[in-house]
Amino acid sequence: MKHFTLNRRSLVALSGLGILGLAQAQVRVDAESVSLDVARQELESGKSLVIDIREPQEHATGVAPGMQLLPMRQLAARISEIPNDPKRPVLLICNTQNRSSATWKFLREKGYTNVRFVQGGMSEWARRAWPMVKP
Repeated sequence: MKHFTLNRRSLVALSGLGILGLAQAQVRVDAESVSLDVARQELESGKSLVIDIREPQEHATGVAPGMQLLPMRQLAARISEIPNDPKRPVLLICNTQNRSSATWKFLREKGYTNVRFVQGGMSEWARRAWPMVKP
């Protein structure tokens, strides 16, 4: 999926064409998620905290260096470990993005505005043969 930024003039033009809803949907998706490439860049640069919410048996297969491990089942008990600071972006990753998108929704309902989920997940990370270490 290609991501793009819309300026005010573009939004007005799209509105006139009757496709503003489509443009708003794309902007909304971008606010919810990031591509795997962006997640890797943000992890490696330290720009974002990336939290791997897979379960311990999944972590045992390998994790990306620098990711924080917080299994989804432990989330409610350990929610205080997730920063809720708009200046500290948090990316959630699981195996495929199903659990991370559900966790994203849960955290948004709890008032977290600084979280997004990673498209593709660790299965795609591994498929690309990107760096992984044992936890």
